[in-house]
Amino acid sequence: MSLTSEEKKKILKAIEEDREFRYALMGLLGFQEILDRITKLEDRFAKLEEHFMKLEERQQRLEERQQKLEERQQRLEERFAELEERFAKLEERQQRLEEEMRETRRVLITISHRFGILSEAGFREAMKYVVQELFGLATVEKKSIYDEKGIVYGYPSMIDIDVLIHDKEHILIEIKSRVSRADVYELHRVGKLYEEKYNVKPRLVIIGGFIDDKAWEVAKNLNVEIKPYLKTNII
Repeated sequence: MSLTSEEKKKILKAIEEDREFRYALMGLLGFQEILDRITKLEDRFAKLEEHFMKLEERQQRLEERQQKLEERQQRLEERFAELEERFAKLEERQQRLEEEMRETRRVLITISHRFGILSEAGFREAMKYVVQELFGLATVEKKSIYDEKGIVYGYPSMIDIDVLIHDKEHILIEIKSRVSRADVYELHRVGKLYEEKYNVKPRLVIIGGFIDDKAWEVAKNLNVEIKPYLKTNII
């Protein structure tokens, strides 16, 4: 069934002028259902927007908390750095104090030996740690060699020698509270005796407290090493 042109005009006029007719027609055509669905969608969208706003607020709070945590961590790291620097200075100071105490102890031992307060045996025993500092933890062996030709003193005698063998190297060590050029000459002759007895050319080392100036010159000419164990050389 088709409507005439006149009927169409009447219907359009009724829709435009008659509100009840217009709503009735919209109901028949399903517009109300569509409007209800649109309204529900708008309500759902509004709830989603509200939910997103809450999430954004929560995210913002988390970011602020994270920033505070980072600032706190930075302050802690700065504090730790300050503490590490303080500990390093304390360790350095302690190391200097220990070094000063070792130096003072060496001076006292040396002076005590020079003035007869400390025996030769006591002096050597007290200075063992110096040998360990210079040559590591190797053990020094005491050898007694009979010098029948008088190489050392010009007449036959028994010679006591401190020997350190390290990496197949033979080191003759003499420890003196004071080193004179006579001590250097003596160790040089002991080295000759050792070479003759064992067919090994040894390394010659004098560990000394107070070193005479002339001893350095003689030691250089005779290839004898002088290793001071004191920082100062007070003769």
